[in-house]
Amino acid sequence: QVQLVESGGGLVQAGGSLRLSCTASGRTFSSYSMGWFRQAPGKERELISGINWRPSNVYYVDSVKGRFTISRDNAKNTVYLQMNSLKAEDTAVYYCAAARLGGSYYRSGDYDYWGQGTQVTVSS
Repeated sequence: QVQLVESGGGLVQAGGSLRLSCTASGRTFSSYSMGWFRQAPGKERELISGINWRPSNVYYVDSVKGRFTISRDNAKNTVYLQMNSLKAEDTAVYYCAAARLGGSYYRSGDYDYWGQGTQVTVSS
């Protein structure tokens, strides 16, 4: 079983930046694909970024491409989401997630483990 602990959410003005962190526990952490989801009010939870055990394999939804960067540090069992040029429409609860063993980083249905979520609010 994988346990996830998130940090880094908060309030920021449009154009600003935030960095989310997620620390995971569980054996063979480096073998897990990791991702970030978000859920805005009235909308379904959406996979916005994922990363494979090979950090060169990354996925971004079009709406964040070029602004957000996902990375991982396997020695620290941590995945990050650097969010730049934030927009009001980025306001949502952000969730760290880990895929099942053998799961794909770009497939939302392969994620089985979840953090508690952290609120990101971007003011215009």
